[in-house]
Amino acid sequence: MNTDILKTTKKSLFIKLSALSTASIIILISFIIWLCYPRLIALNLLIVTDVLIAIATLLFLMSFLFIMNMLFNLANITIFSFLDKYIFNFINTIFPLIILWGKIFNISRREIERSFIALNNYILTHRKIKVNASDLLVISPHCLQLASCPHKITHNINNCKHCNQCTIGPLITMSERLGFHFRVATGGTLARKITKELRPKMVLAIACERDLTSGIQDVYPLPAAGVLNIRPNGPCYNTTVDLKLVEETIKQFIK
Repeated sequence: MNTDILKTTKKSLFIKLSALSTASIIILISFIIWLCYPRLIALNLLIVTDVLIAIATLLFLMSFLFIMNMLFNLANITIFSFLDKYIFNFINTIFPLIILWGKIFNISRREIERSFIALNNYILTHRKIKVNASDLLVISPHCLQLASCPHKITHNINNCKHCNQCTIGPLITMSERLGFHFRVATGGTLARKITKELRPKMVLAIACERDLTSGIQDVYPLPAAGVLNIRPNGPCYNTTVDLKLVEETIKQFIK
């Protein structure tokens, strides 16, 4: 059964919160300029005022273009496609503010992260990124392995005995069949180390919302797509993943 929650997630939610966050930044800067303006005039420092206004105007224009870029990506319009490679710099900068606005409107962080991942995956697909299978790295969390399994595969996936009681064995078999690199990581630090060592041209990560969001931001500018794991026993314990969905996602990005 295909369990791609991201397909039904509203990508527009992240864009709306991004727009609200950038608007609040512009309003704050404008308010500061308004407060400082009389004193700057008294001190004959009008040039400082002009510089601040120019900076605020530039921030507004750039923010507007990035928000429009995300909207156009959703509509398959490439007018601002030249901004694609900078879009995650913009997102990473305002992300804490987006989470703050989510709290104000009682939107859970998980819902915001899902929207971000869905939007990220869509943008990568829209940009038609394709790599050789040998240049793709698929990273899964160690919690996909059965907790009671005595064969630890974090540092060596070949220790897996392919008993098929968890999804690690099938993922290894899939990697051998399709030709991509597959590794298991205990956390973000090890995942970044693996990425640095293998130097792939693209990463596909299997994880929860929080880890996928931070992972996508950590490996930037390397393109990274995400597939949510399934947590029938709660987070970080005997999780699983929709293997059909993983393969479908991989085939979207390999030549």
